Amino acid sequence: QVQLVESGGGLVQTGGSLRLSCVASGSIFSINALGWYRQAPGKQRELVASITNIGYTKYADSVKGRFTISRDNVKNTVYLQMNSLKPEDTAVYYCNSAPGRQDYWGQGTQVTVSS
Repeated sequence: QVQLVESGGGLVQTGGSLRLSCVASGSIFSINALGWYRQAPGKQRELVASITNIGYTKYADSVKGRFTISRDNVKNTVYLQMNSLKPEDTAVYYCNSAPGRQDYWGQGTQVTVSS
């Protein structure tokens, strides 16, 4: 059973950067696609970036050109580098497989971007 633990969130000003990490308790090598999701207050959770086992990436239009997803199958870790942050990026960020599995959801990490 894989458990995913997110970290790296925080409070940052508009235009700032953060790097999120998601460490898996087990091997992620067998998980074909991993993704970063976010949920803002009053909104549905959305997939913002995903990466396959061979490094193919996809991004939501709202983050394209600003966010970069990467994965290290040896360290069982997925990263999300977030640059040029905007107040509308404020949300709780989660990692999961893509599509998401109910049993993989963790506590997430809060990202708050001040204007």
